[in-house]
Amino acid sequence: MIFWLASGPTPFWKKFFAWVPALLLCYFVPAFYNTAGLIDGEGSALYHLASRVLLPAALVLLTLSIDLKGILKLGPKLLFVFCAGTFGILLGAVVTFQVLEWVWPAAVAGDTWKGMAALSGSWMGGGANMVAIREIYEVDATLFGQFAVVDVAIASLLMATLLFLANRADAIDARSGADTSALDEMKHRMAAYEAANARIPTLSDLMVIIGWAFGIVGLSHAIAEPASAWFKANAPWSSQFSLDAPFVWVVVLSTLGGLLLSFTRVRRLEDAGASRVGTVFLYFLIACIGMQMDFMKLANRPELVVIGLMWMSIHVAVIWYAARLVKAPLFYFGVGSQGNVGAAASAPVVAAAFHPNLAPVGVLLGTVGYATGTVLAYGLGQVLRIMAGA
Repeated sequence: MIFWLASGPTPFWKKFFAWVPALLLCYFVPAFYNTAGLIDGEGSALYHLASRVLLPAALVLLTLSIDLKGILKLGPKLLFVFCAGTFGILLGAVVTFQVLEWVWPAAVAGDTWKGMAALSGSWMGGGANMVAIREIYEVDATLFGQFAVVDVAIASLLMATLLFLANRADAIDARSGADTSALDEMKHRMAAYEAANARIPTLSDLMVIIGWAFGIVGLSHAIAEPASAWFKANAPWSSQFSLDAPFVWVVVLSTLGGLLLSFTRVRRLEDAGASRVGTVFLYFLIACIGMQMDFMKLANRPELVVIGLMWMSIHVAVIWYAARLVKAPLFYFGVGSQGNVGAAASAPVVAAAFHPNLAPVGVLLGTVGYATGTVLAYGLGQVLRIMAGA
């Protein structure tokens, strides 16, 4: 229904969706259903299916057509903005903790620093990093659950804002004087390639696309379980890099599988719309993420919401300033932020909202977040522990 209305059957809906992206509604409608009690998002297995099967399948199909040379041409500005986003998370945690210790000591009392350390794992990597930090610092289950709610709420609010801004990227970039030349060149080159080679997919095309996607995903799961188990049993240091988490292996191996296929004739499947099939999986994922959101649960500990809002505001301010400093386009700001806060689960979604051909950029940055998130969060936890006097 959302996509049919977004196609503009009447002038009203054409104007409505000019302001409200369809992707945003795909998140908020399930979130409203869950909050209102119409569905049980937490009790559903759909999110597990979407994150463990459809997400890695989407990563395969989105990276299968990746233009590595084009991404490299985006230059060091993108990496600078991404690193600034990481620094913004680190700085935001320290500043938020210190300010609240001065003005609202109860908000950061007790083991709150442990919850913040775990949350930083998610905001600089992903869910696997957050769980890894929970194990390292032995975060209480109740406290961890409360911060998990804050994670979903604040990160989702940021993503919703970015999806809204993506519709206005051209106007914002023109007003800020951003240098979009490298980004425009990449989009034009990929659009020209698609126009010259695109074909109507046959049933065989679609079955081969699905076969490659789920074949790589199945192989990734087959390798991930024993690989993570071996590292957990034989390499205690591996938890700092999330190498003992099967999901991280699935994400990395699926992305690597797609990258390797991009150097083979399998890349020609993009002519039949491989990335579009991957984008369908991403939309399903974003709806399942929305199913996990319950706005009412935030009322239990309002101080944690304050922590999350202050923290994320500092991250946004730092990465926005960094993007303005190098005159980077809004896309760099959006994907640089989500590469940290959302990692591979949502960075491709935000990247695709700017342009479908840019989704692989989000995939690569999200993978970097998974690789570094646990180590950085562990270090931040040590700083917060000292500040808390624990």
